[in-house]
Amino acid sequence: MTETIKRIAVFGTESTGKTMLAEKLALHFHAPLVREYAREFWDQHGVITLEDMMPIAREQWRREDEALLRQGYEGHSPSRIIVCDTDALTTMLWSDLLYGTCPEELRRTVEQRARNYALYLLMDIDVPFAPDPQRCFPDPADRERCMRIFRGALERRHLPFELIQGNWVEREQRAVAAIERVMTG
Repeated sequence: MTETIKRIAVFGTESTGKTMLAEKLALHFHAPLVREYAREFWDQHGVITLEDMMPIAREQWRREDEALLRQGYEGHSPSRIIVCDTDALTTMLWSDLLYGTCPEELRRTVEQRARNYALYLLMDIDVPFAPDPQRCFPDPADRERCMRIFRGALERRHLPFELIQGNWVEREQRAVAAIERVMTG
């Protein structure tokens, strides 16, 4: 039953409007939203260490799988999607960016789970950086480097993605159109 439900990951580096877009897409498609657990973890603990990366990933997976199962059994959404405000690949990339390494279990599991998404919405850095205590890379050169890393991660794995650019309205329109193509394709 859950195999017909498609996972959509809103993906990209920080301060690109991922959470805002994920919320709008969930509302638009009347779909469950799986929020970013790392942000919640940070809010609770004030810091994220290398040792936290695997527990964060596990909790994100648990929440995502729970939403998928709930959607499959309840079938209350005509859209048959779940919207994920991050994914395990993001957790792995941040581990590498922040700590220069990543737990091997996380790396292995990411390679399996990344294939579960019907679409990655890759958020471009063509919007102004909004400061936030959780954000690390406000410098334009660092943002460009992060964008290359995130895009490269999708391309090397041959994962389906759509580049989402433009102002906030254009981003939402492009994302909706991309999801509609996936749902009808």
